[in-house]
Amino acid sequence: MTVNDDSFTNWKIREEIAESMIPLIGKLHRERDVTVLLHSRSLVNKSVVSILKTHRFARQIDGAELSVTETMPFLQALTALDLGPSQIDLGMLATAYKADDRGLGVAEFTAEAVAGATGGNKIERREPRDVVLYGFGRIGRLVARLLIEKAGSGNGLRLRAIVVRGGGAQDIVKRASLLRRDSIHGQFQGTITVDEADSTIVANGNAIKVIYADDPSHVDYTEYGIRDAILIDNTGKWRDREGLSKHLRPGIDKVVLTAPGKGDVPNIVHGVNHDTVKPDERILSCASCTTNAIVPPLKAMDDEYGVLRGHVETVHSFTNDQNLLDNYHKAERRGRSAPLNMVITETGAASAVAKALPDLKAKISGSSIRVPVPDVSIAILNLQLSRETTREEVHDYLREVSLTSPLRRQIDFTTAPDAVSSDFIGSRHASIVDAGALKVDGDNAILYLWYDNEFGYSCQVVRVVQHVSGVEYPTFPATAV
Repeated sequence: MTVNDDSFTNWKIREEIAESMIPLIGKLHRERDVTVLLHSRSLVNKSVVSILKTHRFARQIDGAELSVTETMPFLQALTALDLGPSQIDLGMLATAYKADDRGLGVAEFTAEAVAGATGGNKIERREPRDVVLYGFGRIGRLVARLLIEKAGSGNGLRLRAIVVRGGGAQDIVKRASLLRRDSIHGQFQGTITVDEADSTIVANGNAIKVIYADDPSHVDYTEYGIRDAILIDNTGKWRDREGLSKHLRPGIDKVVLTAPGKGDVPNIVHGVNHDTVKPDERILSCASCTTNAIVPPLKAMDDEYGVLRGHVETVHSFTNDQNLLDNYHKAERRGRSAPLNMVITETGAASAVAKALPDLKAKISGSSIRVPVPDVSIAILNLQLSRETTREEVHDYLREVSLTSPLRRQIDFTTAPDAVSSDFIGSRHASIVDAGALKVDGDNAILYLWYDNEFGYSCQVVRVVQHVSGVEYPTFPATAV
């Protein structure tokens, strides 16, 4: 048998194992609210090839490919346990098992590693929490996709309605079409139908009421059977507490803004300060996409090395607030054609760091350049550290942070030598460290951080909503904070 034959045979074996994993992963998710992860990447509703690619991804970070032959025994062991709602990372289980020298079998080790999700430690399955989207633009539609994707068990977040201004004939059909097809993020994974008479979009069985209103004060959500809901404002029209309080109508319990909040509105970056949200806080912000991209690695660097000062330069994809062709704009440069120019503009991300990282004493400055790409941006974070280090040390530290730290859902890591912006479309992390571009000279470190400013940010928004709604379940094996 030739090498090519051996390689193909091995592929077919792994393909068969991955195929047999799918019903086990699906059953755990639907029946027990257990989300199976691999190095913080969800395997729920993934294809055979996606599962294999996710396993291979470990090679970029850990130096060796993780095989389904290694993780399948852990998945089988999970199905035999009396698990409660949780997230369980097969990659971390496999890594921890290799490092364990007690000679335990896979089943015994797995039971011990996830003991916090079994027996008397189990979290009770909660009632689904209603969610309303106010606005249905770029972020609104991506958040909708994520909410629909995560509705599998029926006990998490449930998208009940979207609120938009009336748009004339076939408005709901056009909005459904924009949800179904996206020029950047591709086709919606599932089915979408429209009931114009009932003003409802049905996506993967989820009935979503389309409510038309020009102002929040015109809506009584209880009329639509909506109770105790979390409203996500995607318009950015109101950013202070007074304006956002308009959303606190009958049926709405909390308001989450997908833009930087002003005044005393808390700016929350999941993974960094989400645990500071007070239970009685009814209005909060998810800050900006750039703030979410820079704050987690900034925290990681400050925790390990100390940061004395820094500057962030963002090279940002153009957005809908710019013009296709030169035209009037209230900002000085944003009126110039977005697809034809690099446009110097401001970013509030640097000043927003203080809200998310109040313990950081370093002064962080920032500026931004909008460039002619439709999605994915890069933040260049230039830091003066409190001690000298080496490129190799920072490289290995950030790689480990992306794999095993509490920030592993926020920080990704790539060693691909030919990585470019389009490679990160659809990334679910807040930012991705480009290992090849990393520069360190004594006490100076320059990090290049890719981020999908649309989808990655939307994932962060959903994580915040899961947290404040009480449906963010613990991850096992647990890591030291």
